Amino acid sequence: MPSRDFKRTDRVGAELRRELGTLVHAAVRDHGLPSCSVSDVEVTRDLDWATVWVTALLPAQSKETVKALNELAGEFRRTLSRQMRLRRVPELRFKYDDSVDKGERIEHLLRQDSSRSAGSDDKGD
Repeated sequence: MPSRDFKRTDRVGAELRRELGTLVHAAVRDHGLPSCSVSDVEVTRDLDWATVWVTALLPAQSKETVKALNELAGEFRRTLSRQMRLRRVPELRFKYDDSVDKGERIEHLLRQDSSRSAGSDDKGD
């Protein structure tokens, strides 16, 4: 018999990510927040806390976005308690996921480096 690869925290996190994605999208539209999306949700083992990682379309507005989402966390939690079949919905903490920004910066640096090396190869011939 195959082992269960997914823990309950993983399943709850995936469901929270789906539900919060639509709630955050609606909050951006309704409250005039900067555009953002939910990239991941990490749930503690005891299901008391959920860290919600968000990415912003404009990284300069990330602090403002996270602050606004943390202020709306109680409202999100109430809505989730009506939508999900959980005895207790975890407390939500929103944090900014800067992995996309770091990836873009690394890609930019690699492009610069490859263009420099291509330019130096042409001069060497």
